[in-house]
Amino acid sequence: MRLHATEILILAATCATPWYAARAQDHPASGSARTILLVDDADVLYRSGTRREVRPFTRHHANPLIRCDKPWEVAIAWMSVYRNPETGLYQLWYQAFSGNRATQRTHACVVCYAESKDGIHFTKPELGLFPFNDIRKTNIVLIGAGGTSVRYANSVIVDPADPDPAKRYKMAFFDFGRSSGKEYPGLHVAFSPDGVHWTKHPEMPLLRVSYGDFGARVPFSDEAGRDWDVPLSMSDAVDVFRDTKRGVFAIYGKMWFDGPDGGMYFKHGMGRTESKDFVHWSKPQLVLTPDDLDSPWVEFHTAPVFLYEDVYFSLIQILDRAKGGGVIDIEMATSRDGLRWDRPFRRTFVLARATGNAFDSGSIFTSSTPVVLEEEIRFYYGAYSQGATGGDDCDLGSGIAVASIPRDRFAGIRPVEHSDQPTLRKPLEYLGQVTLKPIDLVGCGGILVNADASAGFAWVELLTEDGKRVRGFTRDDCLPIRGDSLRHSVTWKDRKLGDLAAGKYLLRLHLERAAVYSVTLLKSKEN
Repeated sequence: MRLHATEILILAATCATPWYAARAQDHPASGSARTILLVDDADVLYRSGTRREVRPFTRHHANPLIRCDKPWEVAIAWMSVYRNPETGLYQLWYQAFSGNRATQRTHACVVCYAESKDGIHFTKPELGLFPFNDIRKTNIVLIGAGGTSVRYANSVIVDPADPDPAKRYKMAFFDFGRSSGKEYPGLHVAFSPDGVHWTKHPEMPLLRVSYGDFGARVPFSDEAGRDWDVPLSMSDAVDVFRDTKRGVFAIYGKMWFDGPDGGMYFKHGMGRTESKDFVHWSKPQLVLTPDDLDSPWVEFHTAPVFLYEDVYFSLIQILDRAKGGGVIDIEMATSRDGLRWDRPFRRTFVLARATGNAFDSGSIFTSSTPVVLEEEIRFYYGAYSQGATGGDDCDLGSGIAVASIPRDRFAGIRPVEHSDQPTLRKPLEYLGQVTLKPIDLVGCGGILVNADASAGFAWVELLTEDGKRVRGFTRDDCLPIRGDSLRHSVTWKDRKLGDLAAGKYLLRLHLERAAVYSVTLLKSKEN
């Protein structure tokens, strides 16, 4: 569903880190390995003759996985997904908008449920929890309050550690709620034991947000009667995740900031709020806005965030209101603390709109719930065939889809084509090196390199903390890494990591026509 002017206008790594330092992201290998992603230079001391390139996601050939084929599914997009690590079952929640086709206003924009054994072929169970018009058996699991505007967006996460089984599934969404006899727009939450049967939290809303007209004057600090004009508040779209680095739940979403004339509702930036219990949320903080390198028309539709291998990633929905009723492409941004963000990949969208009249040729809506598998990472998304901020909500194509990357290949480092600086003895072709910050390798039982050396070679060598090569662990001693693999094993001719003296070492990657994406340090079996 699209919003109009009167709708909801609402540490850096240290230089010497033990290789076994606790990681924030939970996944099967977290107890036996540490993976260093080369998506930024947080773990890089320096590099020479290289450049970093982002890897665009690859769409699945079966897209869209979920189509509009029910009367309550005029347009579908917003979604979250969870894969049970024990059963492999995929549970997916998506927003379905039907507008005036619903005889009850509470049903104009609902949350629906689908599930799958393989993450590709989804079924819509006939749950019978909420009827739609005269249809009793639907896959609807949550409806709106029926207030001034419709319930909007839905973000679901699963918290297996919650001591209350009834609250292990958690949902955040926008709606209009009543407090002390008055209606307010804002953040709502719901809880479930199974992802199907949901109970809304009785306090509504938990955070108040803005609802007003473009250009509205900013209220005075002592002005009464403008409860719906809330500067620097979160907006209608919310994406929640478990920030295990900080030990909180965090929501990132739209946050309005003021225009050149000081009027409200100019553009959306990225806002953040957090909570320990999913009920009491902090004052929202504006953490990122469009800048001088962006087109004047560009803003952030919303910016879902997830935490993986000590890196915060955001799949920012780049909204361009100058094109096609507000089209949306996806840009990847990174952060090491969730507050200070870098946008080094603006020139290449990781997920660009499709061409022609495809269901995802107009707007793409990402989520905060990637699915990490052994060989790949899947990114589920919703999409429209038109822009997101204008046009007819009932006259567009839409669907739920998936795109992916090979495991850990968000961005890679490869040599530049030609290096001919005066300080070189001779020009170099497709040669580069990456030197990581000092690492204590005590207890490290092996090194794996995620690299594509199908057109060349890669080698790993070790240097002392002060930059001197270690005998037996040089480039010449390393067996060349060849081919394309997520897990190249590093081997030296006559030495093993257990032969190293205690201390910190620089790990250097030599590249010849090869790209490297990550380095994994395996825990020794004796530890």
